[in-house]
Amino acid sequence: MSLMAKPAHPHPSARENQLLLREGRKIVEALGQTLAPLVEVVLHDLAKPEHSVVAIANNLSGRQVGDAATELGLARITDPGFPEVVPNYPNTFPDGRPVKSTSIGLKNTAGEYVAAICLNMDVSLLGAVTAGLGQLMRTGAAAPVAESLGPRASEDVRSALERFAAARNTTPIGMTLAQRREAVRELAESGHLNLRHALAEVARTLGVARSTVYTYLPTEDRS
Repeated sequence: MSLMAKPAHPHPSARENQLLLREGRKIVEALGQTLAPLVEVVLHDLAKPEHSVVAIANNLSGRQVGDAATELGLARITDPGFPEVVPNYPNTFPDGRPVKSTSIGLKNTAGEYVAAICLNMDVSLLGAVTAGLGQLMRTGAAAPVAESLGPRASEDVRSALERFAAARNTTPIGMTLAQRREAVRELAESGHLNLRHALAEVARTLGVARSTVYTYLPTEDRS
């Protein structure tokens, strides 16, 4: 019994290649709208290297439909083994602006490159924005005193007294008269006593009458 020869894989028709280009146009249009205005999106017909540009969105390079393929495009045309995706490589627009580019090759069923979609991001503006943000975020020397911008409440008074007492191995109620006077003086200097109900909170935390707290105040702060 004779063996029948295996039929060769049919060469893709011009219709298939045109279909790839048609779908590529839709992708270029969609990406262009999504990534505007910083990213140029270009569709190349690799069967026509001298006039490869068939669609361009967000034109940043100054190229026009009908312009020739780039060096990378020519390399892809001549080498079937060329990478299908070349992402994030450095590039430059004709006027010198830095670019981040990505090139995507589209193959037909025979494994031949038919088209390429290229994205070119103008990173010059992003670089300027980054530098500006760095300048905006830069701080100088520290303030003469530590500052908190959060709302302060009478609870801050109790916390300050507890920290003062803990640093002396005691509790607010267990502090000596000298320690209480020192603690209240520090509260006055830090502005804690200007808070609403501050003196009442001091009295509660120290376990004394509010009138007693007045006797702890420096003379100039009594009123």
